[in-house]
Amino acid sequence: MLAILLAISFSHLLNDTIQSLIPAIYPLLKASFHLSFVQIGLITLCFQMTASILQPCVGFYTDRRPRPFSLAWGMGLTLGGLTILAFAGSFGMVLLAAALVGMGSSIFHPESSRVAYLASGGRRGFAQSIFQVGGNAGSSLGPLLAALVVVPYGQKNVLWFALLALLGIAVLWGVGNWYHQGLTKPKSAPSSTAGAAALPSRRVLFALLILGALIFSKYFYLASLTSYYTFYMMGKFHLSIQGAQFHLFLFLFAVAVGTILGGPIGDRFGRKLVIWVSILGVAPFSLALPYANIFWTGVLSIIIGLILASAFSAILVYAQELLPGRVGLISGLFFGFAFGMAGIGSAVLGELADRTSIGYVFHLCSFLPLIGLLTAFLPNLDTSPVAAARQV
Repeated sequence: MLAILLAISFSHLLNDTIQSLIPAIYPLLKASFHLSFVQIGLITLCFQMTASILQPCVGFYTDRRPRPFSLAWGMGLTLGGLTILAFAGSFGMVLLAAALVGMGSSIFHPESSRVAYLASGGRRGFAQSIFQVGGNAGSSLGPLLAALVVVPYGQKNVLWFALLALLGIAVLWGVGNWYHQGLTKPKSAPSSTAGAAALPSRRVLFALLILGALIFSKYFYLASLTSYYTFYMMGKFHLSIQGAQFHLFLFLFAVAVGTILGGPIGDRFGRKLVIWVSILGVAPFSLALPYANIFWTGVLSIIIGLILASAFSAILVYAQELLPGRVGLISGLFFGFAFGMAGIGSAVLGELADRTSIGYVFHLCSFLPLIGLLTAFLPNLDTSPVAAARQV
C-alpha cells in the first residue's frame, strides 16, 4: 500500500507543480499583457472556480460509480491547458488555459484523495499527509522551476512542463489499474468513529460549518501569500523577480515540510489538536509579518508555512470521520471549497491591492488566523490512541 501512497503523492507533486506555475509567472504575464492586479486575481479565480465547482460533483458521482482511470484523463486536461498557456496571445486565452488546468485538478483531487483513503490501512492522517506533502512539494517547486525555465526565456517555455503532465498520465494509469483491481474485491462496510456515530445530524452539520470557516481562514490567508508574496517582496524590499520567487519557494517548501507532520500527529493525538495549533498557532507570526525586515520576513514566512501546513489534512480526515462512507463527496467538497476560497480570495485581495496597496493587504490578512478560535466548538471525536487511553 505504501507504493500506491507514494505513487499518488508523486502524482500530486506533478499536478501541483503545474498548478503553481500559473501564479509563479504572474509577473511575466502582467508585463506581457499589461494586466492590472484585478486581472491577475481573475486568472486565479478562473482556475480555482472551475476546480472548486466541479470537485464536489466529481466526488458525489464517483462515490456511487468509481472511475479508476479518470485520474489519467484529468491530467490530460491539464496537459491541454499547459499547451494553450504556452502559446496564449491574449488575456482570454490565458483564462481558458487556467480553466482547463482547473478542470484537470477537479478530477484529480477527490479521486486521488479516495485512493489515499483506500491505501491508508487505517492510518488515515498519515496517508493524507503523504498525499498532501506531494502537492505541497509541487507547489514549492513550481515557482523555482518557473524562475529557472520560464521567466528568463519567455512564455513559450511553459511547454516544458508538458513533460511533467505526460509523466503524470503514465503514473496515474498505473494507479488506476490498482484501483480498478480493488473494485473487484469484496468490500467491507465503511468504519465509523465512536465519536462521530454518537453525534446527531445537526451537530455534524454545525461541525462541518465550523470546518468551512477554518478553510476560509486558511485559504484566504494563503491567497495573500501565494498570489501576492512576490509582489510584496519586490515592492517592499526591491527584490528582483527571481529573488522574490526564491522567497516564495522557501515559504512553499516550508509548507511541504510541515504537511508531513500533521497527519501522524493527528493519528496519535487527535485531529482537533492539530487544527488548534495549525490555524490559531499561526496568528502571532502572521500579525508580526507586516512589520518585519527582509530577514525576519523570510523567517516568519517559513514558520507560518511549517505551522499552517498540517491544517488541511487534519480538517479533511476529521470531516471524513464525521461522515464515513462519503469519502469522495467530502474530499470534493473540501478541496472544492478550499480552491474556491483561494480563487475568491485572490480576486478580492487583488481588487483591494489596486485600491490600496499590497502592504495593506498583508496587514489586513494577518488577522485571519484568529478565526481558529472557532475550533473550540468542534466536538471531540476521540479517535486517537492517546485520547482513547485517557478514557480507560
